[in-house]
Amino acid sequence: QSRIVLGSLGCGKYGWKPASDSTHNTTQTGLFNALPRSHHPNSNTMVTVLPNRGTAKIKSVLSGDTVVLLGRSAGGARAPEVTFTFERVTAPRMASKANNNVDDPGAFSSREWLRSLCVGKTVTFETRKQGAAAGDRVYGLLFMPDPTDSTQQWNLSVESVRRGFCTPKVLGGDAPDADANGDSGGANGSGDSVEDYETALQTAYKEAQAARAGVHSANPLVRKLMNAGDEFEAMTLVDKVKRICTGGSVTCVIEYIFDGSRFRCIVTDPELETAGLLYGSFTLIMAGVACPRVGNPRLNPPTPSEPFADQAREFVELRLLQRELKVTLNGTDKSGVCLVGTVHHPRGNIGSEILKNGLGRISDWTIRMMSPGDVPPLRIAENAAKRANLGVFENYTPPTLTGASEFMGTVIEVISGDTLMILPSGETYDDESKLKKVSLASIRAPRAGNERTGKLDEPYAMECKDRLRVLAVGKVAKVNIHYEKEIPMGPNGTEKRQFGTVSVGKRADIGEVLITEGLATTQRHRDDDEKSIRYDELVAAESITKAASKGIHSDKDYKKKTTNDLSDPKKAKTYSGSLQRAGQTKAIVDYVFNGSRFKLYVPSENCFVMFALSNARCPQPSPNKAAISRGQGRAAEPFGDASKRHSRLNVLQRQVEIVCTGVTNGGVMTGDLYVGQGGQRRNYCIELVASGLATVDQRKIDYGEAPKVLIDSQTAAQNNKLGIWSVKKVVKDEPKSKSFAKADERVLDIQISEIRSGNHFFFRTVGDESAKVIDDGMKIFTDQNGANGAPCEIKAGKLVAALFNDGSSNSWYRAKVVEKTDKGKVKVLFVDHGNVAAVSAATHLRPLDMTLGTDQIPAVAKEAVLALTKVRPLEQDDGIDAARMFQGMAWGKDLKARVHGEAEGQVLVTLYDGDMDSPSINEKLTREGLARVGRRDETYASLDRMGNSDSLAKLMKDLKKAQDKARSTRKGMWIYGEIPEEDED
Repeated sequence: QSRIVLGSLGCGKYGWKPASDSTHNTTQTGLFNALPRSHHPNSNTMVTVLPNRGTAKIKSVLSGDTVVLLGRSAGGARAPEVTFTFERVTAPRMASKANNNVDDPGAFSSREWLRSLCVGKTVTFETRKQGAAAGDRVYGLLFMPDPTDSTQQWNLSVESVRRGFCTPKVLGGDAPDADANGDSGGANGSGDSVEDYETALQTAYKEAQAARAGVHSANPLVRKLMNAGDEFEAMTLVDKVKRICTGGSVTCVIEYIFDGSRFRCIVTDPELETAGLLYGSFTLIMAGVACPRVGNPRLNPPTPSEPFADQAREFVELRLLQRELKVTLNGTDKSGVCLVGTVHHPRGNIGSEILKNGLGRISDWTIRMMSPGDVPPLRIAENAAKRANLGVFENYTPPTLTGASEFMGTVIEVISGDTLMILPSGETYDDESKLKKVSLASIRAPRAGNERTGKLDEPYAMECKDRLRVLAVGKVAKVNIHYEKEIPMGPNGTEKRQFGTVSVGKRADIGEVLITEGLATTQRHRDDDEKSIRYDELVAAESITKAASKGIHSDKDYKKKTTNDLSDPKKAKTYSGSLQRAGQTKAIVDYVFNGSRFKLYVPSENCFVMFALSNARCPQPSPNKAAISRGQGRAAEPFGDASKRHSRLNVLQRQVEIVCTGVTNGGVMTGDLYVGQGGQRRNYCIELVASGLATVDQRKIDYGEAPKVLIDSQTAAQNNKLGIWSVKKVVKDEPKSKSFAKADERVLDIQISEIRSGNHFFFRTVGDESAKVIDDGMKIFTDQNGANGAPCEIKAGKLVAALFNDGSSNSWYRAKVVEKTDKGKVKVLFVDHGNVAAVSAATHLRPLDMTLGTDQIPAVAKEAVLALTKVRPLEQDDGIDAARMFQGMAWGKDLKARVHGEAEGQVLVTLYDGDMDSPSINEKLTREGLARVGRRDETYASLDRMGNSDSLAKLMKDLKKAQDKARSTRKGMWIYGEIPEEDED
């Protein structure tokens, strides 16, 4: 067998001598520093073999008669350990599962005396029995200097018996012979020391009995071991310690080290005896530190230890194992069984030492439980280990950044409660790529929801984003980037995002402001994640906010503020009146669609509205990605993107003032918008036009409603060739001219045969001979052919006979094919009446006699429109109201029609119901707000083409007056005060 070489000792009280056995011929001083082993004959376990004598350090005390000796590691190997039991004495049995966690009387006192005396100290040992005869341990004697006289050596076995903590195995007899001991003599092979040792044991035993010490007392301590989670709640211990124990810390013995940051502790603080928690056993997780996990060789298959786990465990065992220390308890883990706390060592902070040597990392979730003042030393220690690449940080490299680590810039937009778009100083905002997206480092803001997926906002998401907007948008910020991360964007893409600290004005970290106000929390990082350099300050701020129950941390139910969304046209029209009556109203620009069209939030009305500048139009910008993916993207116009960027830079997420003057049919509020305050307040429409980024709305110019200052600004931009005007001359977008057929004005007596809309109809001239001829001819055609259809050619424009039921019977009428529809139907226009119907081609059509064609007998019904008027389509309420009013005034009556001319097959007329000196139907519809005058350029062009007669001039004047009255009284289409821009398309 190979042997562990230990330091030789001089002769002690029992006359030790160096071994003369050739096997033990090596002598040296100091702790044993190798671990030779031999195989146990009955197992595969390697058994440590010690020499007859030597020195070692006490690692731990298992009971009153058994210790673990620790040698010195060699070559980086694990230090050797040996279980060493006192020879010929026995101590009471300690509590374990085998005896229901109850000590034998005096067991804990026995163990504690020996533990407090020698743990961590160097002792002298003399072996008596080991190897195959001793099993997995070594039997012998331990010696250490007498605490009262360092020149004398204590035999720990004898001293333990003298104090009543152990008893001799043989009581009251004479000294046994060598065979009874199982030895061949003393440590030096002679029998004298054995006899002296046995005599000393018996003498010490009699003294203990006489003094009724230890186990010989009337009531030796019997400890009942209690486990956290079973016999008591872990949180109860935390609360009792804070209320009862001096200084808020509890005295404990570190019984076992699981790994470098997890221990098994026993409460030995007498102050907790009255609370029933004395000798409570619990697992302690070291606050602020996480060490690598030690493997478990007993599992199948065995689990290996993580790198540096064994070194971390040995480091802590050497300093904490079985020491009685003060522990500050901070709380529990999620299970509520394990406690989190700080161990106070007389020589310093053990957590800092672990981190300084690279044997662990800072634990984010436990460091949050610590007092803020205790955190900086841990952070400093970890950073030192990272810089030196020690231990778990051996492969650590500082985060690499793709750009500058520090820059100044202007905050353009707040995307969410923790992410901003920043334009670096010195950069020109001529492309979206110039903006930097920066997220606040180690900050987590409540997430906004998604209406499309039905995901709701997290509580305080809107409040957090708005607070960040107030703090940052439009202001110059200093940005310190700490790290970068790949952020998932969509199903397959990622985005490299920069995370940093943003300082604005006197606020060193606007993220801390959000946390302090309870609108955001600190990010729960993994232990190896990069963090903000101000992470500890953020955690401290969060702990204060939690204690105050602010915002997110409040126990009250969150009530989300309900906001009206007026992007729906019906809602917008309903609420538009209040906005127009309010005059100047403060609003916040929530989104920019183009340079002159925005989504606004109006705090006073608690609503979102779509808003467009009433006097300006900006070019179309490039479509966003969502519009392109849906196939709805429209090509960008020159300076469309520049115009949009100008608005993003100057008004996005800023507070503005608006004056609403109307609302479009699509629910878009129109009016003026003002930015800035005091002397900086300015009309944003003028700014856009003067910069050449918008044009004055041509409709406003045509109607004479455009302010002169706007027209002058546009003229100046044109002359200076700014923006839009630098590319090409903007040509006024005029509709294609209609071809007019001039005719002498005449007055006809008519009857309406079909009404298509509020100003579009078909009529028959009273007394027209053609009407009687064709009616008689088609009656004869019906009598000859009956009501049966016949095959005929069907193509657009073809004149055929179509069957129609006039209420009395089916009759054939002249009809023109408009188009084929599905399921064998054909859409036809009855040319003598003006109505349209879809009929069956097989049963309701047949060829028309040539003598009945329109070249022989012209179509009786004439198509006409009310001159100089425009109405809404029938799909809209105002369009239906106009048609109904027209029907009420004209249907079934003999009317007077002043014919002014024709345009594209339509007769332009002024209709009168009775006396032609009374107001015309054209005027009546306009006065009720159900019709309006066309654009000024269209009107004057019509007047020129139709001869500009006195009757037309009078009609024009009457219609203008009627329209002004309808607008002032908010009737019909003027109810919202403005002409919808969609009507001009």
